Amino acid sequence: MIWNALVLALRAIRRNKMRSFLTILGIVIGVAAVITLVTVGGGATAKVTEDIAKLGSNLLMVTPGQMRGGGGGHGEAKAFEVDDAKAIVRDVSSLAAVAPSSSSSAMAVFGSKSWSTSVTGIENGYFKVKDWSVEVGREFSDGEVRSGTAVCILGATAKKELFGEQEPVGQRIRVKGISFQVVGILSAKGQSTTGRDQDDLIIMPLRTFQRRISGNEDIGLIQVSVEEGASTEKAQQDIEGLLRERRRISSLKGNDFQIRDMKELAGTLLATTQLLTTLLGAVAAVSLLVGGIGIMNIMLVSVTERTREIGTRLAIGALEREVLLQFLVEAIVLSAFGGLFGIILALIASAFLVRILEVPFVLNMGIIIIAFLFSGAVGLIFGYVPAHKAAGLDPIEALRHE
Repeated sequence: MIWNALVLALRAIRRNKMRSFLTILGIVIGVAAVITLVTVGGGATAKVTEDIAKLGSNLLMVTPGQMRGGGGGHGEAKAFEVDDAKAIVRDVSSLAAVAPSSSSSAMAVFGSKSWSTSVTGIENGYFKVKDWSVEVGREFSDGEVRSGTAVCILGATAKKELFGEQEPVGQRIRVKGISFQVVGILSAKGQSTTGRDQDDLIIMPLRTFQRRISGNEDIGLIQVSVEEGASTEKAQQDIEGLLRERRRISSLKGNDFQIRDMKELAGTLLATTQLLTTLLGAVAAVSLLVGGIGIMNIMLVSVTERTREIGTRLAIGALEREVLLQFLVEAIVLSAFGGLFGIILALIASAFLVRILEVPFVLNMGIIIIAFLFSGAVGLIFGYVPAHKAAGLDPIEALRHE
């Protein structure tokens, strides 16, 4: 009985190809929109996760200044000192590495080429905290860090802009008129979650930066990597207590510094991305309901057009449930075809969009299966009314219909 109903359904669909195509168009668009948005959203989530991992593991960012209101600015506060970082190393347990640093913008020059970039003074703990390796050349030696030798390591973008295809290691560049020897090239990290090019920088020993670039001993940032398995919350509390004591902040006053846990930032970003993906998917799913209404309307028209056919079938002995099944199967087949075409369109659109947005292609088979089953369910639900109407026709009245 089901096979006969399927054959009749395919025959009716083939007889009205254009109308059938327009009928399933809403389902095609709905299924394609849901799968595409969820796939691209999954890729965006994966990209955020990857970018956060590039920032470093179990990372705490300690900066001077206090957030003001909702504007995101910092209040005036004295900078940190190198001794603050040393105190953190000495007095706070379960830390993998501590990296004080200070940065400013400067013009770098090599031969006839110049490039404005970020210049950062660091200590060697920076490489471990940031989980960043030197791809070509070497890190700074302990002697270079202690004495403030004029050496530097280039980020991938700074290397490309200054040297192009040339080998920079061993060459000398000028930063603020001072000659520095290039001893290494950092591995490329790409853009951060905020769109900043992480490779557009030059790093040098912190003492070198303070003496020759900034002209002061201020520390603008202390990055702390907590040991794997240790509590970042406890480390944050210990650092806060230590810095309040060192900066002589009374119990009646708030901190004049901030400590940001990158795990919390990661969790917030991931939750936001996943929520937006879910909301967009839900909005797109509404078009499936619109497509279902389209199927119901066309099936009602089809019942009216085929009244004599239905009356003939009933008159020669067809049961009401057989007529009901015929029209239900036709509605389900229409929506299933819409689901299949929607999946194909979604895969093509997703592959195109992830390339443009530069996010990974994360195929979610679960959402594909759900979208297809949902399209079939839409056909079943919205096809029932016209199918029930067809099955309830009086054979005599149906045969009289012109």
